[in-house]
Amino acid sequence: MSTTSTYSYNKVFKLESGKKLRKLEIAYQTYGKLNASKDNVIWACHALTANADVLDWWKGLFGNNALFNPDEHFIICANIVGSHYGSTNPLSTNPVTGLPYYLAFPEFTIRDLVSAHQLLAAHLGIQHIKVLVGGSLGGQQAMEWAITAPQYIENLILMATNAVHSPWGIAFNESQRLAITADRSFYAQKPDGGLKGLKVARSIALLSYRTYDAYTATQLESVNDKTGSFRASSYQNYQGEKLCKRFNAYSYWYLTKAMDSHNVGRGRQSTSHALALIKANTLVIGIENDVLFPITEQEFLANHIAGAAFHSLKSAYGHDGFLIETDALTRVIGNFLKESINKKIVKLHKTA
Repeated sequence: MSTTSTYSYNKVFKLESGKKLRKLEIAYQTYGKLNASKDNVIWACHALTANADVLDWWKGLFGNNALFNPDEHFIICANIVGSHYGSTNPLSTNPVTGLPYYLAFPEFTIRDLVSAHQLLAAHLGIQHIKVLVGGSLGGQQAMEWAITAPQYIENLILMATNAVHSPWGIAFNESQRLAITADRSFYAQKPDGGLKGLKVARSIALLSYRTYDAYTATQLESVNDKTGSFRASSYQNYQGEKLCKRFNAYSYWYLTKAMDSHNVGRGRQSTSHALALIKANTLVIGIENDVLFPITEQEFLANHIAGAAFHSLKSAYGHDGFLIETDALTRVIGNFLKESINKKIVKLHKTA
């Protein structure tokens, strides 16, 4: 059973910056049923341009016959604030002016995304999450949630993510924003503003999501006499146009800024101290050839989260491997959760 809903928060939502959003709305989807003991919740945090339909974009890991399936679990995925897919975002109507926000939308952080979803969880009466899982920007959210509410999360799965967004990652994001703002229509206060720039931004992003080997495997020419119209060129154009048909430049601009804001040590004693606050059974998964989130970043997480397990994953796809290598992820995560259950049983026996 799948349900698509929108939660409306009637109070003023205060952002980390001190700015406020009125009439906050969060679009979300649920699959399956919450059991009587309310201990079968799987909460998926989505990445940059995804939506709340996790069974669609994370096929193989989530689905009717997958590791996370609605027959056994109550699965929740909520669209993040600022995103194009139903939650309050720059194209939403500003209740003060009666017009869309566009660039008047307040900047927000990863912590704001988490705070909004914590409000949704409280609205749904969820006080315990069996598994909180996310990759990339989704992993940044999951990490913050596990830091701010350590007793709330039983198992935490972090993929292709980091404790602090790197200068390298910020530089990629800024390059994309430069492409968007170079498109004069971005300042035109129209829903389709900045789309030419967004196309370029997506092309830039793909170079950080994939690898040299991935492009060689899929875009290499089969003949030697070409001097133009290359497959790789067509692929970049196609992927840019594809995003423009389903997303908006304003959401993309704000969400990349939110990713840049990610730093678990901000306002806390240190990065390592913040990670030490996590009490969940944690699995950290890194992809060996991830250009955007190098595996050293996941090793850092595993070394500073108490008792965390670490697994490195080989993938020809680089960063996007966390979305594509679902067979391998099913094995790794499945084994981790089995071990987690066994540890829980042993602990209960010792305290009995």
